[in-house]
Amino acid sequence: MQNQAMKVVADDTQVLARLAALKDMTVVELKAHWQALIGTPAPNNSRPFLEQRLAYRIQELTWGGPSKPVRQLLDALADEVEGKKVRRSVISDPRNPVIGTRLVREWDGAEHVITVLNDGFDWQGRRYKSLSSIARDITGTRWNGYRFFGLRGTA
Repeated sequence: MQNQAMKVVADDTQVLARLAALKDMTVVELKAHWQALIGTPAPNNSRPFLEQRLAYRIQELTWGGPSKPVRQLLDALADEVEGKKVRRSVISDPRNPVIGTRLVREWDGAEHVITVLNDGFDWQGRRYKSLSSIARDITGTRWNGYRFFGLRGTA
């Protein structure tokens, strides 16, 4: 157990030294370091970009990267941001009610009924990706959709 603790301290010291050394490198040296660590030419000449990505890679090589479930979640989030529907069901928001649930909200004297769908919501025959966008259309201002429809507390 003591040997493992000593190795962790040694790893920490080595990583800190390597991270500190990045600050003293020129952009040309950072790009060469990028080529050595990542195996591709550096994508640009931005010193902050190169330092941040190299710092992450140094730590990743020492302590490991994200776990497989985290990588899968990040891939799914990227798919959603890019508009792909490949894995959308994997990352559906756990706050959403069961599919088919009807949410009723009165606003400004009118009753609004929203139906929960597999991949979003239906309001007045139109599909929406989020409750917030429906709340914005109803009120004309930005709202947290879960709060507006009473699915989350005020805190």
